Amino acid sequence: MGSIAPYAVSLLLRLIYGVTNILTKGAFSQGTSACVLVFYRFLIASVLLLPVAYAFERKTAPPLSFKVSLKLFVHALYGMSASTIISYIGLKYTSATSASAVTNLLPVFTFFLAVLLRMESLNLKRSHGIVKVSGLVLCSIGVTVLALYQGPELKSFIHHRLFRQTSHDSTNSARKWILGVILQSFAAAMWALWAVLQGHLFGEYPSKLLNTTLQIVFASIQSFLMALLIERDFSRWKLCLDVGLVAILFCGITLAILCYLQVWLVDMRGPVFLSTAVPLTLLFTIILTFLIGL
Repeated sequence: MGSIAPYAVSLLLRLIYGVTNILTKGAFSQGTSACVLVFYRFLIASVLLLPVAYAFERKTAPPLSFKVSLKLFVHALYGMSASTIISYIGLKYTSATSASAVTNLLPVFTFFLAVLLRMESLNLKRSHGIVKVSGLVLCSIGVTVLALYQGPELKSFIHHRLFRQTSHDSTNSARKWILGVILQSFAAAMWALWAVLQGHLFGEYPSKLLNTTLQIVFASIQSFLMALLIERDFSRWKLCLDVGLVAILFCGITLAILCYLQVWLVDMRGPVFLSTAVPLTLLFTIILTFLIGL
């Protein structure tokens, strides 16, 4: 059972990410601010995780030094708050399916970073090394085609769209589409670096739950400051009974679960294993998009 658990968790993560992409894109199509959504997402996750982390690890967690706190803050900055905002801004310019396609670059980024940090081996003199590199190259080419190609729209058998588009942003603009893909690729590289470096961070502060919670708390503060700088229209901070609120609640609740499960997987199997199931996100997103008529 223990050997099956990482695979089941990995599959669950991909499904949640697929639903998140669709809900988030639906919220953006109705005018929800990307920066505000990210802030509320981290805020909800912080509120949910803080009491749980305190209850379970207040007696076993090691003392938190200023050095470790600073490292947690930096990891949260590039790996959570900044990468999520950049990814969501990119999502506004593309589609949920394209965003899921770009995430397939995660295994590429993660593997190369792991090799650079000597966490994975790469021997081009052996067949398995050549196969690894060939697979990464093919993956990169496939992602480029999937992300940049804006072919005919996939028609759902559901004629009534679940999310009505009220935003005036033209996501079909070729220039905006390419910009969105570039932003999401950059965000994927930032997240891959975060995943690879979590192993080193566990060595300094091994309490997984508290480690994750503190990073999310820092990310909520960072995303709040970023949102203040980017989103000056405070009317867009108001919460209404619409898909934006559904996206915020779903993303916030699942973020608390996602971050801990990702940390658990990195600790159990390493960052490369965490990224191996990423292509399933695209499959889930396509199926869900077709079913709900997005």
